[in-house]
Parts: sequence; structure tokens; C-alpha cells
Amino acid sequence: MQQNTIVSIATPLGMGAISIIRLSGKDSLSIALKVFFAKNLDFETIVPRKMYFGNFKVAENSFEQCLMVFFKAPFSYTGEDIVEFQVHGGVLLAQKVLEQCLDAGAKMAEPGEFSKRAFINGKITLDKAEAIVGEINAESEGELMSSLQVTNGLLAKKILKAQEEIKLLLAEIEVGLDYPDETEETKLKNDIWQRMEKIKSELLQIVENSKSAKYLKNGINVALIGRTNVGKSSVMNALLGEERAIVTDIQGTTRDQIEASYVFEGIKINLTDTAGIRETKEVVESIGIERSKKSLQTADLVLFVLDGSETMSSDDKKIWQMLEERNANCLVVINKSDKPRKIEKFANEIEISALKNEKIDVLKKKINEMVIKNKIDFNKLVVTNERQFEILKNSLKLLEEILDNQFLNTTLDVLAMKLKQVWLTLGKITGNTENEDIIDLIFSKFCLGK
Repeated sequence: MQQNTIVSIATPLGMGAISIIRLSGKDSLSIALKVFFAKNLDFETIVPRKMYFGNFKVAENSFEQCLMVFFKAPFSYTGEDIVEFQVHGGVLLAQKVLEQCLDAGAKMAEPGEFSKRAFINGKITLDKAEAIVGEINAESEGELMSSLQVTNGLLAKKILKAQEEIKLLLAEIEVGLDYPDETEETKLKNDIWQRMEKIKSELLQIVENSKSAKYLKNGINVALIGRTNVGKSSVMNALLGEERAIVTDIQGTTRDQIEASYVFEGIKINLTDTAGIRETKEVVESIGIERSKKSLQTADLVLFVLDGSETMSSDDKKIWQMLEERNANCLVVINKSDKPRKIEKFANEIEISALKNEKIDVLKKKINEMVIKNKIDFNKLVVTNERQFEILKNSLKLLEEILDNQFLNTTLDVLAMKLKQVWLTLGKITGNTENEDIIDLIFSKFCLGK
């Protein structure tokens, strides 16, 4: 348990119904009772988890009527004594309550220090702590569901199970090394290989389920490419369901990239409406066109927008050639399907009318299908955290190296050394083998009061 008692505002600063100020540490209650007063309330009579109505001393002869609750260690978020004040929402009032707690002996909490203490005191594992950050920062339903799976302990359960099995294997190898005359080495090794295959299978399933997880976290980057006046901005507005991009009949209206997002089937779609690509001597428009070309490098999918009521122009053909040369993941969007079609057929195309809002949902579904090859199953464990995903892949690689050498004359001591390396690598996910620097880095990503 930490020596200092820390304090922070746990709710966002701003106007609102309630602001929460949180204390954690062995002196939380004694500090709280210096500034909060309620009838028949003292150190001996206070009941944990009971809400008390009373007065908080904001300044000399000035009091705020508020609520206070006490959580007795170890039955709290941090595993330490915790006191929370619920005061009326407001920036200045919350700051005054915080100042009084500091004056009474608390120290200002660092970002993530409450959660770090919860980790140190065994209340949460490192993977759960990282998932809490994921919950807070989630921008799509898919990312939120993935984070909730981890905070519910599903990943930790699987990792700790694998580590426990490796510990048993190491113990059996140790017995074999200590009592070689009583150990049938071939039988022991065969048993080890079989159990390692099972561990590998469990980890592989998580990795396979999580291969598309980066799209849950970062979204799918989609660039709308085409010449001027084919309706790129209209397509973008139709996908968003709002008038985000300016639409006119004037060529070169969109001179710079316009970015916006929507969510479809739990996945965030990041749209970039680019400047129409054509030959021009206008300086500002030329810069926008160059940015349009560069956007191809970061796009997971390119929507090549064409006007279906016209034949392909020379600019259309140049853009199509550029996309083919770059081998871009491309979907041809034939706009203006409400008019008679004059443009040629494409192998991978979809006809829509941005004006009439026709087949926009079909286009949304096609965007997801063209990027996410394997449908993400939210009922299974999906890891979106890049650090955790890399650790899982490294652990799998180590296991595969061991299993690839199973038919070689690997000695038991070498096998034990390699298995210990797998155990240590997996422990970086839950934090039971991780060093202090990595732990500090992870918790520094939290906001104050968390």
C-alpha cells in the first residue's frame, strides 16, 4: 500500500449536475473529516459504502452542501481507503474542494495514479487497466465491445491459464532433471509437446479473431477519388447522412481534403473527400490535387467516383490508370444512377444515386466487406490493443520455434529455458512479469482522477 494519500477531480471540468473529488490512501478518512461535517459522523461511527449528507468547508465560514461516501480497504477500486465527495457541478467549486483536500494533507494525484494503485494492490491486471483506457477513448461500438471483454477479465483468464500450464510443464521438467533415472524422457517430452500444442491453439485463436481488430480501434480509411463534378462531395454527404461537404456545379469547389466519419456495423469509417483531379494551372487547386494523390497512400479503400450519365473523360481515364498502377484497393462508384447510363461496365462496381439516396446502405456494406475480409465476431475475444497483440504474436512465434524442433534432440534444460521465455513474454500482458518503466508508461496515458 502506498504511503501518500492522493486526491483529484474524477469528473470532467465544466458545468454539470455533479462533480466528484476522489481521495485514496491510508489517511483518506482523516483528511475528509477535517473538511466535511455531518451530524453524528466521526472516525468511529462512519459506515463504509453509506452516503452521508453534510457540509464541506470551502472557505472560512463558507460551506457547500454535498454528499460523501467512504470505501474501506481493501473493498475499493484502488484497494486502499477511498473517500469521494459529490458536489454541485462547476469548475470553480470543484477546484476549491480539491484545494481544501490538498491543504488538509493530500497530495495531487498524477495521471492514472488511481488505476496504477489498483494494479499494484492486485485489484486489476495490466490488460484490464489498458482496456479501461480503451473504454474511455472508444469511438465505435466495436471498439467499446472489445474493451469491455478485456475489462471483464476474459483476456487475463486465458493468459493466466496458459501461464499456469507452462508453470506445470516447467515443474515436471525440473523433476525430470533432478531424477533422470526415474524419468522416461521420451514420454515426458511427448506429453509436453501435446500440451504446448494446446496452448498454441488457444493463443492462435485469439490472434486470428483479432487480425481485423485494428479497424475497430482506428477505423477504415476511405478516400473518395475522381475528377471534378462527378459527385464525390454528394457521395460523401449521402454516406454521412448530412451536408458536410459543399456541393456546386462549379469545377474545383473542393480544393482541400474534407474529413468526416460515420459508424457502420460497429466499425468507424473515416472518409476523406479529396479535390477533383484534373489538369489545372490554379495554384491552390493544384496543391489540393497533389494532396488527393497522396491520400491514396494511407487509404484502406479508394472509392473511384464516376458520373454514370456520361462516358469516361480523359481525366477519368488518367485517374483509373493511376489507380491500376498503384494497385489500389478500389471500388468503382457509378454515381447518378437516376439518369440513363452511358459509362462502360467495371468488374468491381456499384451503382448509386447520391441525389436520390439510392443504394447508399449497399455501398456502406460493400466498404466494410472490401477491407475486413473476415467478419469480426464480437462474441469472441478480440484484442484491439497493439501492445497486447504484438505480445501474443511473439508468444506464438516462440511456441512455434519450440514445436518445430520437437523432433530434434532438444535437452530438457534447453526446453525449460525456452518455455520460461514464453511464460515471461505472456506475463507482459497481465503485468505479472513486466518492468516498472513499461507500467509507468501505460498508466501515464490515463486522465487525472482515474
